[in-house]
Amino acid sequence: MLLDIEKDIKVVLSKQKKKTGKQKTTMRISVPQKNLNKFKEIILHILDKVGSKPNFGQVVLYKLLYFMDFNFYEMYEEQLIGAPYIKNRYGPTPKEFMVIIKEMEKDKDLIRVQDEYFRYPRTKYLPLRSARLSELKDARELKMIDQVLDKLSDLNATQISEYSHNDVPWLTAEDGQVIDYESVFTEHPRIL
Repeated sequence: MLLDIEKDIKVVLSKQKKKTGKQKTTMRISVPQKNLNKFKEIILHILDKVGSKPNFGQVVLYKLLYFMDFNFYEMYEEQLIGAPYIKNRYGPTPKEFMVIIKEMEKDKDLIRVQDEYFRYPRTKYLPLRSARLSELKDARELKMIDQVLDKLSDLNATQISEYSHNDVPWLTAEDGQVIDYESVFTEHPRIL
């Protein structure tokens, strides 16, 4: 693994108080409360629609979120969630994901389940409530989310990771670095 999520990146959610004192971190990510709520509701919507598929696990969820965010940005020049994604060897990974999942578990929005898929360990999430889609700004957001789900949610972790490795934003980023949303606007066409 290129990054140790727990050590390399400090995630700060805007509703938390800032810690004082000198802290050694390589990157600070601040997630605005409005986007944090939207992020949670989008996760719940994804889980409700496709989370029970046999191929579905955390890796697939990561890549679905990435394509939703970057496709929306390319189409509308606006951020859907605006989460920062890091380029790692397995594809784009949303950095604040584990902090948000832990908060959602604490709030009893979902539960984490460990199982196996073709003898490989897998993390799945089960929603404990329905998504509040009122957090979405407009119908364009839901349409993009559902388009990505329709196109990519049947891929397993290996397939969707390989697919993401052919996307221009991932290709243009440096290993271990944040993938720039502006990279969707290159002369090379994207894969989706």
